Amino acid sequence: MISPYRKVSAVVMSPDNYSLELDRPRESCGVFGVFLPGANVARTAFYGLSALQHRGQESAGIAVSDGQSVRVHKAMGLVMQVFTEEALRPLEGHIGIGHNRYSTKGSSRLVNAQPFVLESFLGPLAVAHNGNLVNTGALRRQLLEKGVGLTTSCDSEVITQMIAGGNGDNWTDRLRSFMARAEGAYSLTVLTRNALYGVRDPQGFRPLCLGRLGEGWVIASESCALTTVGAEFVREIEPGEIVRVDRNGVTSIRGREPGQPSLCIFEFIYFARPDSVLDGRWLHTVRRQLGAALAQEHPVDADMVIGVPDSATAAAIGYAHESGLPFNEGLTKNRYIGRTFIQPDDQQRAVGVTLKLNPLPDNLRGQRVVVVDDSIVRGTTTGRIVDLLRDAGAKEIHVRISSPPLRHPCFMGVDMATYQELIAHRMSVEEIRRHIHADSLAFLSLEAMIAATGRADGPFCSACFTGCYPVEVEAAQDKQSFEALR
Repeated sequence: MISPYRKVSAVVMSPDNYSLELDRPRESCGVFGVFLPGANVARTAFYGLSALQHRGQESAGIAVSDGQSVRVHKAMGLVMQVFTEEALRPLEGHIGIGHNRYSTKGSSRLVNAQPFVLESFLGPLAVAHNGNLVNTGALRRQLLEKGVGLTTSCDSEVITQMIAGGNGDNWTDRLRSFMARAEGAYSLTVLTRNALYGVRDPQGFRPLCLGRLGEGWVIASESCALTTVGAEFVREIEPGEIVRVDRNGVTSIRGREPGQPSLCIFEFIYFARPDSVLDGRWLHTVRRQLGAALAQEHPVDADMVIGVPDSATAAAIGYAHESGLPFNEGLTKNRYIGRTFIQPDDQQRAVGVTLKLNPLPDNLRGQRVVVVDDSIVRGTTTGRIVDLLRDAGAKEIHVRISSPPLRHPCFMGVDMATYQELIAHRMSVEEIRRHIHADSLAFLSLEAMIAATGRADGPFCSACFTGCYPVEVEAAQDKQSFEALR
């Protein structure tokens, strides 16, 4: 029996090389699925994955079925790089799934790219997965003991093999068999010869929604992907639910009894696109309310409010509106710079930040500036941003964060660093303020953050703030050892 909200103790680990992009939480994947009779769906999947590019930038893949066979193309890179006309042309079929991957450290390899495709006793199977299982080690050992060969370090391959070899003489039974044994976070799109499935774990850690597209159906991580392909949002797939789409339409199946609702709170703060709807709320509206709550809790005498683009812009607007201070642009973002992996020394860190962000001195000179951001992970980027603003002439810099301090790593599908790397685990707020060279620093309270979502009862996973995890994490209880099991 799973123990609800078990607190995992801190284990100090050594830091490794990292990207500046990892100085904030990173999503792990985006999944997409489409069933559209009489059409070739590869391009629909391509557009859907393009809309979900923010959820993963390391690899992309699409698998399609024409009712007879399954074809797949996947490669390292962004969606626009992976899918040329030559790559899309052979992908003929009316059922398709797609995947954008953002891996945890050490596993950014083509062999781990998704969807995973294999042939089983029931026919071809393809799986795209967003999340992390927390009992992968035990499940992996069980597969190996049965003689199942595994070629990757990815828990998504374990999921695919478990479904392919599960109990039952149909795919629904085998999906249920998988769900009975798996613990942790998984939102899946699953492709068989004749059907598309959407599967969500009993806690609902990661989002998954259903949309209508003409005579067909779409399943996606976020509603913004539905809008992009012209589909109408119907509803979110429920925790523990299996949705099957075939020529008979949509069938809802109870895969497993729902558990404690545990949607990742960071979907509201940062991960999901601001034009997506989640839990019935527009993300842009929620983020503005986060900023307004931040202004109520932590006002400051200043001249202007700026946001760290782009993810904190809505919160900064909310802060400015609530405080009565003017909103202005203080930083401009270079959107054509990719992820930059660098060695963690001071000179290269500074170059990495200025590749992505540049100050606007005319707006900043002599001003007392409130800088709103969504989170601080390691503190490296925040400190560099404060220095940039100071060098551009800002008189005072007051940092306001639209979430509480991040003190604990995530085991549910978010790359959020180890205990030693998390600055709020090692330092007090005042120590962080001095570290980032700000004149003042304040974080939004947990209570105000949850209230801003419009769900004061708080059906969320907020373990990265509290250290209380909705499911037990097996044997390894530190982030680095846990990732080594994947």
